[in-house]
Amino acid sequence: MRALIAAIALLAAPCAAQTAIPVAPATVVKAYPHDPKAYTEGLFYQDGALYESTGEVGRSGIRKVDLATGRVLKSVAMPPPLFGEGIAAWRGQIVSLTWKDGIGFRWSLDGFRKLGSFRYPGEGWALTADADGLIMSDGTPTLRFLDPGTFKQRRTLLVTADGVPVERLNEIEYVEGEILANVWLTDRIARIDPKTGHVIGWIDLTALHQRAGVFGTDQVPNGIAWDAKARRLFVTGKEWPLLFEIAPPRSAGRR
Repeated sequence: MRALIAAIALLAAPCAAQTAIPVAPATVVKAYPHDPKAYTEGLFYQDGALYESTGEVGRSGIRKVDLATGRVLKSVAMPPPLFGEGIAAWRGQIVSLTWKDGIGFRWSLDGFRKLGSFRYPGEGWALTADADGLIMSDGTPTLRFLDPGTFKQRRTLLVTADGVPVERLNEIEYVEGEILANVWLTDRIARIDPKTGHVIGWIDLTALHQRAGVFGTDQVPNGIAWDAKARRLFVTGKEWPLLFEIAPPRSAGRR
Protein backbone atom coordinates (compact mmCIF):
# COMPACT_ATOMS: atom_id res chain seq x y z
CA MET A 1 0.00 0.00 0.00
CA ARG A 2 1.01 3.61 -0.39
CA ALA A 3 3.31 4.92 2.30
CA LEU A 4 1.33 5.77 5.43
CA ILE A 5 4.06 7.70 7.19
CA ALA A 6 4.42 10.29 4.44
CA ALA A 7 0.66 10.67 4.18
CA ILE A 8 0.31 11.32 7.91
CA ALA A 9 2.74 14.20 7.54
CA LEU A 10 0.43 15.63 4.88
CA LEU A 11 -2.48 15.75 7.29
CA ALA A 12 -0.82 18.43 9.37
CA ALA A 13 0.77 20.35 6.52
CA PRO A 14 -2.36 21.83 4.88
CA CYS A 15 -3.64 23.31 8.15
CA ALA A 16 -0.40 25.15 8.78
CA ALA A 17 0.35 26.31 5.26
CA GLN A 18 -3.08 26.98 3.79
CA THR A 19 -4.78 29.27 6.27
CA ALA A 20 -5.40 31.89 3.59
CA ILE A 21 -7.30 29.49 1.37
CA PRO A 22 -11.05 29.25 2.09
CA VAL A 23 -12.40 25.96 3.44
CA ALA A 24 -16.07 25.21 2.80
CA PRO A 25 -17.87 22.24 4.41
CA ALA A 26 -19.64 20.11 1.82
CA THR A 27 -23.40 20.68 1.73
CA VAL A 28 -25.28 17.42 1.21
CA VAL A 29 -28.14 17.57 -1.28
CA LYS A 30 -28.99 13.86 -1.26
CA ALA A 31 -27.51 10.53 -0.19
CA TYR A 32 -27.60 7.34 -2.26
CA PRO A 33 -26.63 3.73 -1.50
CA HIS A 34 -23.12 2.66 -2.47
CA ASP A 35 -21.51 -0.78 -2.48
CA PRO A 36 -19.57 -1.01 0.81
CA LYS A 37 -17.24 -3.55 -0.80
CA ALA A 38 -16.23 -1.18 -3.59
CA TYR A 39 -12.68 0.08 -3.07
CA THR A 40 -13.36 3.18 -5.13
CA GLU A 41 -10.50 4.47 -7.27
CA GLY A 42 -12.29 6.33 -10.06
CA LEU A 43 -15.75 7.73 -10.73
CA PHE A 44 -17.59 9.59 -13.47
CA TYR A 45 -21.20 10.22 -14.47
CA GLN A 46 -22.50 9.97 -18.03
CA ASP A 47 -25.87 9.49 -19.71
CA GLY A 48 -27.78 8.79 -16.53
CA ALA A 49 -25.39 6.34 -14.90
CA LEU A 50 -22.32 6.26 -12.71
CA TYR A 51 -19.15 4.53 -13.87
CA GLU A 52 -16.81 3.39 -11.14
CA SER A 53 -13.43 1.69 -11.00
CA THR A 54 -12.34 -0.34 -8.00
CA GLY A 55 -8.91 -1.28 -6.73
CA GLU A 56 -7.07 -3.97 -4.79
CA VAL A 57 -5.57 -7.04 -6.46
CA GLY A 58 -8.28 -9.57 -7.15
CA ARG A 59 -11.03 -6.99 -6.53
CA SER A 60 -10.24 -4.53 -9.30
CA GLY A 61 -12.69 -3.79 -12.06
CA ILE A 62 -14.88 -1.27 -13.84
CA ARG A 63 -18.62 -1.12 -13.37
CA LYS A 64 -21.69 0.75 -14.51
CA VAL A 65 -23.88 1.59 -11.51
CA ASP A 66 -27.49 2.67 -11.11
CA LEU A 67 -27.36 5.90 -9.13
CA ALA A 68 -30.67 5.51 -7.32
CA THR A 69 -30.09 1.98 -6.01
CA GLY A 70 -26.33 1.46 -6.17
CA ARG A 71 -26.97 -1.71 -8.16
CA VAL A 72 -24.20 -2.83 -10.52
CA LEU A 73 -25.62 -2.93 -14.04
CA LYS A 74 -22.53 -4.12 -15.87
CA SER A 75 -18.95 -4.88 -14.93
CA VAL A 76 -15.60 -6.12 -16.16
CA ALA A 77 -12.85 -7.53 -13.94
CA MET A 78 -9.22 -6.48 -13.95
CA PRO A 79 -7.23 -9.73 -13.73
CA PRO A 80 -4.54 -10.18 -11.03
CA PRO A 81 -1.92 -8.99 -10.44
CA LEU A 82 -3.29 -5.69 -11.78
CA PHE A 83 -4.50 -3.07 -9.31
CA GLY A 84 -7.16 -0.91 -10.96
CA GLU A 85 -7.06 2.85 -10.56
CA GLY A 86 -8.69 5.88 -12.19
CA ILE A 87 -11.01 6.04 -15.19
CA ALA A 88 -12.26 8.73 -17.55
CA ALA A 89 -14.65 8.85 -20.47
CA TRP A 90 -13.39 9.97 -23.87
CA ARG A 91 -15.50 9.83 -27.04
CA GLY A 92 -17.30 6.57 -26.50
CA GLN A 93 -14.46 4.93 -24.62
CA ILE A 94 -13.42 4.41 -21.03
CA VAL A 95 -9.73 4.97 -20.40
CA SER A 96 -8.42 3.21 -17.29
CA LEU A 97 -5.20 3.15 -15.30
CA THR A 98 -3.41 0.65 -13.08
CA TRP A 99 -1.43 1.60 -9.99
CA LYS A 100 2.16 0.36 -10.32
CA ASP A 101 2.10 -1.66 -13.53
CA GLY A 102 2.50 1.25 -15.92
CA ILE A 103 -0.23 -0.06 -18.18
CA GLY A 104 -3.60 1.40 -19.06
CA PHE A 105 -6.53 0.16 -21.11
CA ARG A 106 -9.23 1.40 -23.42
CA TRP A 107 -12.73 -0.06 -23.14
CA SER A 108 -15.93 0.51 -25.08
CA LEU A 109 -18.35 2.56 -23.04
CA ASP A 110 -21.37 0.59 -24.15
CA GLY A 111 -20.18 -2.99 -23.58
CA PHE A 112 -16.86 -2.82 -21.68
CA ARG A 113 -15.05 -4.50 -24.57
CA LYS A 114 -11.28 -4.15 -24.33
CA LEU A 115 -10.14 -2.05 -27.29
CA GLY A 116 -6.45 -1.66 -26.58
CA SER A 117 -3.74 -0.81 -24.10
CA PHE A 118 -0.98 1.76 -23.62
CA ARG A 119 2.05 2.38 -21.38
CA TYR A 120 3.08 5.27 -19.17
CA PRO A 121 5.92 5.98 -16.72
CA GLY A 122 5.40 6.12 -12.98
CA GLU A 123 2.27 5.31 -11.04
CA GLY A 124 -1.32 5.76 -12.20
CA TRP A 125 -3.79 7.17 -9.67
CA ALA A 126 -6.63 8.99 -11.42
CA LEU A 127 -7.94 10.38 -14.69
CA THR A 128 -10.37 13.02 -15.84
CA ALA A 129 -11.01 14.84 -19.10
CA ASP A 130 -11.44 18.44 -20.16
CA ALA A 131 -12.43 19.63 -23.63
CA ASP A 132 -8.92 19.07 -25.00
CA GLY A 133 -7.77 15.78 -23.56
CA LEU A 134 -7.01 13.74 -20.48
CA ILE A 135 -5.63 14.84 -17.12
CA MET A 136 -3.83 12.32 -14.92
CA SER A 137 -2.72 12.23 -11.29
CA ASP A 138 0.12 9.98 -10.16
CA GLY A 139 0.25 10.61 -6.40
CA THR A 140 2.69 13.50 -6.68
CA PRO A 141 1.88 17.26 -6.67
CA THR A 142 2.18 17.25 -10.47
CA LEU A 143 -0.75 16.63 -12.81
CA ARG A 144 -0.10 15.41 -16.36
CA PHE A 145 -2.06 16.69 -19.37
CA LEU A 146 -2.18 13.97 -22.01
CA ASP A 147 -3.07 13.48 -25.65
CA PRO A 148 -6.13 11.18 -25.53
CA GLY A 149 -5.16 9.40 -28.73
CA THR A 150 -1.51 8.62 -28.02
CA PHE A 151 -1.36 9.15 -24.23
CA LYS A 152 1.73 11.28 -24.79
CA GLN A 153 2.32 14.05 -22.28
CA ARG A 154 1.52 17.56 -23.49
CA ARG A 155 2.36 19.48 -20.34
CA THR A 156 2.48 19.19 -16.57
CA LEU A 157 1.01 21.31 -13.80
CA LEU A 158 2.49 21.67 -10.32
CA VAL A 159 -0.30 22.01 -7.77
CA THR A 160 0.46 24.30 -4.83
CA ALA A 161 -1.41 25.75 -1.86
CA ASP A 162 0.06 29.01 -0.61
CA GLY A 163 3.23 28.10 -2.47
CA VAL A 164 3.54 24.63 -0.94
CA PRO A 165 3.27 21.60 -3.29
CA VAL A 166 0.23 19.45 -2.50
CA GLU A 167 1.30 15.82 -2.25
CA ARG A 168 -0.85 12.75 -2.97
CA LEU A 169 -3.38 14.16 -5.36
CA ASN A 170 -5.72 11.26 -5.96
CA GLU A 171 -9.10 10.99 -7.70
CA ILE A 172 -9.74 14.03 -9.90
CA GLU A 173 -12.66 15.54 -11.80
CA TYR A 174 -12.85 18.50 -14.18
CA VAL A 175 -15.75 20.73 -13.13
CA GLU A 176 -16.58 23.96 -14.96
CA GLY A 177 -13.08 25.31 -15.30
CA GLU A 178 -11.63 23.78 -12.13
CA ILE A 179 -9.95 20.48 -11.30
CA LEU A 180 -11.28 18.93 -8.12
CA ALA A 181 -8.92 16.48 -6.43
CA ASN A 182 -9.19 14.23 -3.41
CA VAL A 183 -6.04 14.46 -1.29
CA TRP A 184 -5.32 10.91 -0.17
CA LEU A 185 -5.73 10.20 3.55
CA THR A 186 -7.44 13.53 4.19
CA ASP A 187 -11.10 14.57 4.20
CA ARG A 188 -10.45 17.42 1.80
CA ILE A 189 -11.00 18.06 -1.89
CA ALA A 190 -8.69 20.63 -3.47
CA ARG A 191 -10.16 23.08 -5.97
CA ILE A 192 -7.35 23.65 -8.48
CA ASP A 193 -6.96 26.37 -11.11
CA PRO A 194 -5.86 24.40 -14.21
CA LYS A 195 -3.88 27.34 -15.56
CA THR A 196 -1.79 28.22 -12.51
CA GLY A 197 -1.99 25.07 -10.40
CA HIS A 198 -2.99 27.14 -7.38
CA VAL A 199 -5.46 25.67 -4.91
CA ILE A 200 -8.23 28.29 -4.74
CA GLY A 201 -10.36 26.54 -2.15
CA TRP A 202 -10.94 23.39 -0.13
CA ILE A 203 -14.12 21.33 0.21
CA ASP A 204 -14.28 19.68 3.63
CA LEU A 205 -15.85 16.20 3.64
CA THR A 206 -15.41 15.52 7.35
CA ALA A 207 -19.14 15.43 8.11
CA LEU A 208 -19.76 13.08 5.16
CA HIS A 209 -17.02 10.74 6.33
CA GLN A 210 -18.61 10.64 9.77
CA ARG A 211 -22.01 9.94 8.24
CA ALA A 212 -20.55 7.11 6.15
CA GLY A 213 -19.35 5.61 9.40
CA VAL A 214 -16.23 3.78 8.21
CA PHE A 215 -12.86 4.79 9.56
CA GLY A 216 -10.32 2.16 8.54
CA THR A 217 -6.91 3.35 7.38
CA ASP A 218 -7.89 3.10 3.72
CA GLN A 219 -11.60 3.98 4.00
CA VAL A 220 -11.03 7.57 3.03
CA PRO A 221 -12.90 9.91 0.68
CA ASN A 222 -12.16 9.01 -2.92
CA GLY A 223 -14.39 9.43 -5.93
CA ILE A 224 -15.73 12.60 -7.56
CA ALA A 225 -18.25 12.65 -10.43
CA TRP A 226 -19.87 15.58 -12.23
CA ASP A 227 -23.24 15.55 -13.99
CA ALA A 228 -22.69 18.52 -16.28
CA LYS A 229 -26.24 18.63 -17.66
CA ALA A 230 -27.95 18.83 -14.27
CA ARG A 231 -24.98 20.44 -12.46
CA ARG A 232 -24.86 17.70 -9.84
CA LEU A 233 -21.66 16.84 -7.99
CA PHE A 234 -21.24 13.37 -6.46
CA VAL A 235 -18.63 12.17 -3.97
CA THR A 236 -17.97 8.92 -2.13
CA GLY A 237 -15.14 7.01 -0.50
CA LYS A 238 -13.38 3.67 -0.44
CA GLU A 239 -15.78 1.04 0.94
CA TRP A 240 -18.32 3.68 1.92
CA PRO A 241 -21.96 2.53 2.14
CA LEU A 242 -23.13 5.91 0.86
CA LEU A 243 -22.57 8.16 -2.13
CA PHE A 244 -23.46 11.83 -1.70
CA GLU A 245 -24.67 14.53 -4.02
CA ILE A 246 -23.20 17.78 -2.71
CA ALA A 247 -23.69 21.37 -3.75
CA PRO A 248 -21.10 22.44 -6.35
CA PRO A 249 -18.57 25.09 -5.34
CA ARG A 250 -20.26 28.49 -5.62
CA SER A 251 -17.67 30.01 -7.91
CA ALA A 252 -17.21 26.98 -10.20
CA GLY A 253 -17.22 28.34 -13.76
CA ARG A 254 -18.09 31.86 -12.58
CA ARG A 255 -14.83 33.29 -11.28
